[in-house]
Amino acid sequence: MSRESLPKSSSKEEILQWIAQYQESDSDEAQTNLVIHYKQLVDSLARKYSRGKSYHDDIVQVGMLGLLGAMRRFDPSFGRSFEAFAVPTIVGEIKRFLRDKTWDVHVPRRIKELGPRIKAAVETLTTELQRSPSIHEIANYLEVQDEEVLEAMEMGRSYQALSMDHSIESDSDGSTVTLFDVVGRVDDGFENTNQRMIVADAMNILNERERQIIELTYLEQLSQKEAGERLGISQMHVSRIQRKAIKKLQETIISSGGVSL
Repeated sequence: MSRESLPKSSSKEEILQWIAQYQESDSDEAQTNLVIHYKQLVDSLARKYSRGKSYHDDIVQVGMLGLLGAMRRFDPSFGRSFEAFAVPTIVGEIKRFLRDKTWDVHVPRRIKELGPRIKAAVETLTTELQRSPSIHEIANYLEVQDEEVLEAMEMGRSYQALSMDHSIESDSDGSTVTLFDVVGRVDDGFENTNQRMIVADAMNILNERERQIIELTYLEQLSQKEAGERLGISQMHVSRIQRKAIKKLQETIISSGGVSL
């Protein structure tokens, strides 16, 4: 059914009738009427989250799936309007899509879900403390490890990657360079001697197994699973020892006034 064949303003009764027809018989006509009627609503919600990005059309399609799901599950006996029920459903589908599909770099779901919680925690703690909260304060508030907060904050920067050919303005005259031009090159002869000495000295506080774990996972760049196989212990045991060792190193280095890990 075309837009022209629909009344300019559909009544609440007509909308409820279409929903009932769709739920009872999967009526194509009722579905078309509802999709046309709420197309502008879905598009406005999608635009709020896409903000002109190239995937706006994808978000509209996801929003339409949310609309269809709301049409199928809506129960008028609860006394809510269909719009009040549909909007959270549509927005929920859009947010899931953005969480799972639009990161340029693959990031674990737990990190994606922790990011918004950290943002909310920072706002709350800033108000309560009248200053920016520390990583440890955020972690305590969320009841997670400090390392998880740091990881989530770092991974949050991976939401949208830029090409190395991306141009940036380099001078007031409008001349540009690419990111590749300004990325530093590794200098094999350069070492931050002071920091390395501090960390090396702090390693002395670790027992033999903790030192082995740190050397395998940080110096040899083995995964926790690979380190566990090398030492004949489980990945979970490696993770537990690693967290304990890192905490020891952090406390020692901070107390000595050195660099933070």
